[in-house]
Amino acid sequence: MGIVNCTPDSFYTGSGVMPCREALRMLIAQHLDEGADLLDFGGYSTRPGATDISIEEEWSRLKAGLLACEEICRERGVKPCVSVDTFRHEVAQRAIEEFGVGMINDVTGGQYDTSIYQLVAESGVQYVAMHMRGTPRTMQQLTDYDDVVAEVTAWLHERTKLMGGAGVDASQIILDPGFGFAKSLEQEYQLLAGVDRIRTLGFPILAGVSRKSMITRPLGISKEAALPATTALHWELLCRGVQILRVHDVAAARQTVDLYNYYEKIALQR
Repeated sequence: MGIVNCTPDSFYTGSGVMPCREALRMLIAQHLDEGADLLDFGGYSTRPGATDISIEEEWSRLKAGLLACEEICRERGVKPCVSVDTFRHEVAQRAIEEFGVGMINDVTGGQYDTSIYQLVAESGVQYVAMHMRGTPRTMQQLTDYDDVVAEVTAWLHERTKLMGGAGVDASQIILDPGFGFAKSLEQEYQLLAGVDRIRTLGFPILAGVSRKSMITRPLGISKEAALPATTALHWELLCRGVQILRVHDVAAARQTVDLYNYYEKIALQR
């Protein structure tokens, strides 16, 4: 899943493009050229400390990205799965109705706008429910877990029951542990080691660790220097059963996924 942040304040500038048509087209084309299976468009920054914006501002940013994607895909005759990173049902509904997006990526897992579940149920799109506490402004102060793996797993399980009650089919649901959201550095790695427990819930897992502080802080490096270490964690996530990697650097992730699949094929022959 290639990230297309249509925002001025993404935590990693390599993925952020303000709604400038040519910049958007270039990033989308690059992701497709490098082998992205999915494109994830976001108009609301969820980096730590990010400020709130209106629904109209979020939609204006997203619409520019989705229009650019529509142009590129029409020119190339391709139709990748397009995801919209939003927790507002009004924004999700517009994206589904106007652009036919096939996935909603909700960093709140529906806890701030439960009406999004009904929209997902009625539209039949895929839905990513991510674990987060608080808001982007407050989440880094909300890390008081007794057992982060158990509590994240239980929270995601409860979300799946609420979704089912709203009519969302199990085949539509994807879970995201929420790396970088309301977890301390130590908890990030405890959660990474415990992804297997989330898998027992029986749903596909998406993970986003690309160039995040869980990588840069232990190594004392910048986000710009974090691609090799990101790739190492991507391999570990694949080993633990994660099916979707949400990434800034599609080429490196594509090679990692392809090599992992080859490794799995050879290993199964033993």
